[in-house]
Amino acid sequence: MRQLDWIEKEYRKKKLPRFDIGDSVDVHVKIIEGERERVQLFSGTVIARRHQGLGETFTVRRLVQGEGVERVFPIQSPRVVKVEVQKRGKVRRAKLNYIRDRIGRATRIEERLSGRVQKDSNELEPAPLKKVKSGTKKRRKAAPAKEKAETTKE
Repeated sequence: MRQLDWIEKEYRKKKLPRFDIGDSVDVHVKIIEGERERVQLFSGTVIARRHQGLGETFTVRRLVQGEGVERVFPIQSPRVVKVEVQKRGKVRRAKLNYIRDRIGRATRIEERLSGRVQKDSNELEPAPLKKVKSGTKKRRKAAPAKEKAETTKE
């Protein structure tokens, strides 16, 4: 446990969104324009998560008119209203910086179909199990073990 955890505890959000690197997410951000306040949507792929505690951030990247746009959001910020996971990504790295150099279809990330499914209320439930038919093939019987011939020394 970090030394600052007991101080930061009262400032943290009660429910944190559950998402990982490679997930396609919609981030709902509170925007203040003059006296008006509205919620703006930023959709993209999570390419990085950094730090921990109140300073934890995540980076979301998307393409807008052929240009890559990245935004860094603090997870604990009151301006981040909600993070919705649209699609789970199957990646094997903690940072997806290599996506910055790729264009078009090369930026796609394979979808993760197994594991856990996220509900709207940010609670996790186990993924439904697929029913598999029992094998209709007949199993081959194992051949009888050959007995060792006893040899006698004379």
